[in-house]
Amino acid sequence: MKKIFHLSSCSTCQRIIKELNPGKDVEMHDIKEKNIDGKTLDWLKEKVGSYEALFSKRAMKYRGLGLDKMELTEADYRKHILAEYTFLKRPFIINGEEVFIGNTKKEVETALNSFRK
Repeated sequence: MKKIFHLSSCSTCQRIIKELNPGKDVEMHDIKEKNIDGKTLDWLKEKVGSYEALFSKRAMKYRGLGLDKMELTEADYRKHILAEYTFLKRPFIINGEEVFIGNTKKEVETALNSFRK
């Protein structure tokens, strides 16, 4: 399975997608059109170890809802990601059993190398 979870209005996501140059075998998933489902989120959590690792603390709603002042549990992270697409770190790239989260230079380079195999 090759899949990219992204936000079509995010210029960083678009830049990374352009760098990756995904082929027709890559499923593009705009999280604003349809948020991630629970089954996929749970699978991703198993790959990365926690829902917190999938959660974007940069989202404006993180501070807006006062979540930055709360002690969040794994169940809280999961609930918020499923309720609001902006809480999923992006882009989120799946290449088979490999998972790449976010837009750090190192993560993008690793994803690029994986896609070129």
